[in-house]
Amino acid sequence: MDLRQNVKTRFQGLLEIPEEGTSPERYRAIRRNFVILMLLVTVIPLAIMAFINYHQYRSALKDEIVNPLRVLVSKTKHSFELFLANRLATVRFVAHAYSYEELADEKNLQRIFRALRQEFQGFVDIGLIDANGVQVSYSGPYDELQGKDYSQQEWFQHVRVEDFYISDVFMGYRRFPHMVIAAKRVGNGGRTFIVRATIDTGRFDELIASMSLGAYGDAFVINRAGVFQTNSKFYGKVLDQCPFCPVTPSFEPNVLELKDPAGRDVMLAYASFWRSDFVLMLVKPRAEILRGWYSLQSELAFVFVASVAVIFFVVFRLTKILVTRMQQSDQRRELALRQMQHSHKLSSVGRLAAGVAHEINNPMAIINEKAGLMKDLIELTPDFPDKAKFLGPLAAIVSAVERCRTITHRLLGFAKRMDVEMEILDVNEVLQETAGFLEKEALHRNIKFRLHLEPNLPRIESDRGQLQQVFLNILNNAFAAVENGGMVSVASWEKDIDTVALSFHDNGCGMSEETLRHIFEPFFTTKKEAGTGLGLSITYGIIRKIGGDINVQSKEGEGTRFTVYLPKKPKRGSGE
Repeated sequence: MDLRQNVKTRFQGLLEIPEEGTSPERYRAIRRNFVILMLLVTVIPLAIMAFINYHQYRSALKDEIVNPLRVLVSKTKHSFELFLANRLATVRFVAHAYSYEELADEKNLQRIFRALRQEFQGFVDIGLIDANGVQVSYSGPYDELQGKDYSQQEWFQHVRVEDFYISDVFMGYRRFPHMVIAAKRVGNGGRTFIVRATIDTGRFDELIASMSLGAYGDAFVINRAGVFQTNSKFYGKVLDQCPFCPVTPSFEPNVLELKDPAGRDVMLAYASFWRSDFVLMLVKPRAEILRGWYSLQSELAFVFVASVAVIFFVVFRLTKILVTRMQQSDQRRELALRQMQHSHKLSSVGRLAAGVAHEINNPMAIINEKAGLMKDLIELTPDFPDKAKFLGPLAAIVSAVERCRTITHRLLGFAKRMDVEMEILDVNEVLQETAGFLEKEALHRNIKFRLHLEPNLPRIESDRGQLQQVFLNILNNAFAAVENGGMVSVASWEKDIDTVALSFHDNGCGMSEETLRHIFEPFFTTKKEAGTGLGLSITYGIIRKIGGDINVQSKEGEGTRFTVYLPKKPKRGSGE
């Protein structure tokens, strides 16, 4: 019991996860537990499946041996049939595409033959044969075949009945293995003629070589009489009689187990061709086939080990991605909490600013009234001494009061951004109002601050306070980016029927591509200790929330352009 309890305690300790915080140790513990659980639910079922498959494969060994032979014979037979069908179709096309007179013209026939040689492999010669079996025209290496009489040959009689003919392989006049393909046509006026072409059977050897049979495998083609149509590696040459070919015609691949003339146990797979008397045969020693099974056990072990290795890799990689995303999600949650705290602070600052503005406005109103009263009394007294001397300072007092009123009015308007309130407003007016906060800085730093506002810009429905915050954040960044004497320009225009656009352009230091990829991320800043990294993040969130969009173009040393697109009417969900 003590041992079991000790193991259980160690395992529970292994799976223990710290409850609080986002420390690296917590995420390492989560990842470790994920890895253990995923390995348990993947490797154990894989081992069970491998064991079951191993025994099922052994019970189905015969099918696993026979099926590849059938597939190989079927695919190779299909390649042979495609080759023969293609050459037959070519000869039939020549017979039907050209008239008897065109084919009887030797120059024209030579031109056709040259085209055939260029496009199709295997053509040796071509000839036109009339209804009496006499070769009227010929193109090829054997000019002495011109005028040859084929009327007594078997293929001629066959093609007259069947319209086409594919011969067996034979030596004939040329003394090398070849075959004949002939096609009949009844032309205009009832004239019958035959186009006959000789095909080199070297392509047969190429197709057999492509089967990759190895040192002990053999494949060859025979006709229905058991005569080799291609060379065999072990059993004979072309036109020899096959010593063991017990073939029952079948267009589907069949497999037999028998002994060859050398006494070896072999497996013979064969299939008959369509439209010809050919039969493809594949011979493989049984021991050669079973050798693969003997090595299969080690291969299965390798596959199992490789699979486990892949599972380990995928599990480690996947758990790393999942835990990383979990960590990032927790970090974003913390960032959201920080932003909320920051918003509460801004709200408090706004309320404080509103209170301060009201407190300032009251004494300013009294000062304004008293200065106005003094001015009225002086002006109503015609013989007031030093009248001009008093009126000048009073005018200065009234002007200063008006300036304070304007400043407090702006401060109150900006403080209202804490309460979301949708209203119909003039974007140009909000821009001018926000720009007023920066006029003194522009004057002090000799910055050329230009407003190019479209005079008849349509009014939009949005939140004034949030727009003020967006414009102020972008303008603050623009002023921070330019040197003294630089330029900041703001433009507005109607983009389309649903959108107005605003452009904030400066000729400051600009930003790199790497910086551009991160400028809207919370707490990302290039101002070091002077910045919080929240300005553009909040700006982006506000614009997206009210249904707008923002685009940034910048190049180091040339400046930056922020383009803000605002909807004329808020989209569903905006302002939340």
